[in-house]
Order: sequence, then structure tokens, then C-alpha cells
Amino acid sequence: MRAGPTGPLQFSPLDLAQEAWKFQQRLSEGMRTLGQLPPDVHYGATEREEVWRDGKTVLYRFVGDKPATGPALLIVYALVNRPYMVDLQHDRSLVKGLLALGMDVYVLDWGYPDRSDRYLTLDDYINRFIDGAVDHLAEATGGPVNLLGVCQGGAFSLCYSALHPEKVRNLLTMVTPVDFQTEDNMLSSWVRDVDVDLFVDALGNVPADMMNASYLMLKPFRLNLQKYVGLVDSLGDARAVEDFLRMEMWIFDSPDQAGEAFRDFIKQFYQGNAFVNGTASIGGRKVDLGFVDMPVLNIYALQDHLVPPDASRALANLVGSDDYTELSFQGGHIGIYVSSRAQREVPAAIHRWLAARQGG
Repeated sequence: MRAGPTGPLQFSPLDLAQEAWKFQQRLSEGMRTLGQLPPDVHYGATEREEVWRDGKTVLYRFVGDKPATGPALLIVYALVNRPYMVDLQHDRSLVKGLLALGMDVYVLDWGYPDRSDRYLTLDDYINRFIDGAVDHLAEATGGPVNLLGVCQGGAFSLCYSALHPEKVRNLLTMVTPVDFQTEDNMLSSWVRDVDVDLFVDALGNVPADMMNASYLMLKPFRLNLQKYVGLVDSLGDARAVEDFLRMEMWIFDSPDQAGEAFRDFIKQFYQGNAFVNGTASIGGRKVDLGFVDMPVLNIYALQDHLVPPDASRALANLVGSDDYTELSFQGGHIGIYVSSRAQREVPAAIHRWLAARQGG
């Protein structure tokens, strides 16, 4: 006699046995799939060339399949992760989508800070590295640049644009925190009471593994267990497994954080909410977002757990621009670059907005 489902979970011992057997079969299939994969998982869909360098910081120009006919765009990424997220693979590449539309795309790569970089400050990152790259690009293109800041790189770009508005033609921010103390910002709630002086004084540079662990614990079940259990269902698909491994490589390919820059960023922005309170200062100069008077496009993700929508939307009330546009997209903090929907919508929206303002 077959035992039927019992109890509130409504499954039987036979159901459990069948599921365990299927799980074992998928694991066996996965071992065969892994044997078919190349020894190294490669990232980056697009050829690029170095055009400027200052120490470890390098400005790259992406080389498309056809000559660029549209506007040049400089991407400024966050310090926390590597910038190849914007060009992860052929079918998941913001850069590739922009190049296909004729744009001339550049990215600033911060490199991997080591102990010699412990005393780099926000002034170095903004008024030395970004400014040097902007000056090089302005000379190459013949005028002010279009700047796209991503996440923390968006906060840097806001600071830069406020301090050097004459050098920025159009400013785009993507999943960028502006109000660092919205109620739904879990990361900010954690960081607000940290003794960051003791933290940096003890560690020097902030280890990448410690930063990664903090981000993973924002969604511990989803990011530490569920995604790996879900991978089992894809083990028969070599391409899906390779895509998964490529994303994992990006997640854990994180640079250490230069200690002094980390200290200053946490204290000013996460703890002091400097944009909202008007207290931001870089290199001894006050950062007033009212001086951001160029056209601004603010792009945010509706399901972003790192930079909630309200954290980005706060920008509307702070900039001095008469030409301010917001665009929201379905997805999370990473999905806005790599989801199939984002690939269809985001590059086209950026290109359309920029093309309408290039004559300004």
C-alpha cells in the first residue's frame, strides 16, 4: 500500500525518494557538463585599448566592429567591484549595446590597490584620476565629456561634476546612491554605527573578502544557498553553467579598498549623508550639487537591494540642472546590466537621451 502525503507539507516518503534520485541524477549530469567547459571562464565581450594611465588607474577605449559615429561616453565604475560587469559577455554587455548604436565608449579601471595605495583619498580618485581621464578624453574628442557614473562611481561623478561643471557636457548616473539613509537601505543601517576610524586604523586597506561577506549577508539565504541549489537545475546546460561561473568570478574578483578613501566615503556619505545634508567636501572644496547644471539622466533599478530607488530618486531635488530626467527599469542592482530586458532597453535609452543633447 502506497503511503500518501501526510502532514502540513503534503509530501510522502516516496516523493522524497524520487526527488533525491532526481537530484542525484542532475549532479551526475553536472559532472559531465563541467568536463565539457573550457579550463578558464573568460569575461569581456569587447576588445579594448589602453589610452591613458596614472599609476594603477587605466582609461580604456572599447573597439567596436564599426567606426564610432555617435557621442563619446566615459564610464566611471565603483571601487568595490571590477568594471567588466558593463561588458561581461557577448549577450550581456551594456558596452556592446552602446557600440552597436555607434557610440564611442571608454571605461576607467581603478586596478587593484595594494599597501602602497593605503593613503589614497577621495580627492585622489576624483580630482586626480577622474580629472586626468576627463582631460585626456576632452583633448581627444574636442570638448567637454559625457560622464556615466555607476553606483559608487555615480557618487564620484556627481562630486566631479559639481566641482568641474565646465568639463562635463552631460551627466548620467546609474544605480547611484544619493540619499544614503533611506529607511529601506539595509547596508546603510549596518554601516551607520561602525567605528570606521578604528576599522581603518587597524586594517589599513579594507580586505575584499570582508566587503564581499558583508554584501552577501544582506540576502544570506538567496546569495549563500538558494542560488547554488538553483544551479542544480541548470547543470545539464553547459552554457548556463558557464554563465553562472562567469558571474561568480565577477562577484569574488573584488579589489581591496584603499583605507583613507574608504574612511572618508563611509564617514561623509553613509554616516553623514553628505549630499542630502549639503556637507560633502572633496580636497577641501565644498561639493554643492546645485552646480550640477548640465543635463542629467538618472537611471535606477526598481528591485535594487543595494541602492533602493528612493536613494537614487533623491537626486531630483538636489541638482541645479533645468534638464533632469529619471528612468526606472525592472530588475536589481546587477540585472540592470545583464538581464535580457536590460540589454534591449538600457543602451537604447542612453543613446536616445544623449543623441538629443549632443548639440547642446
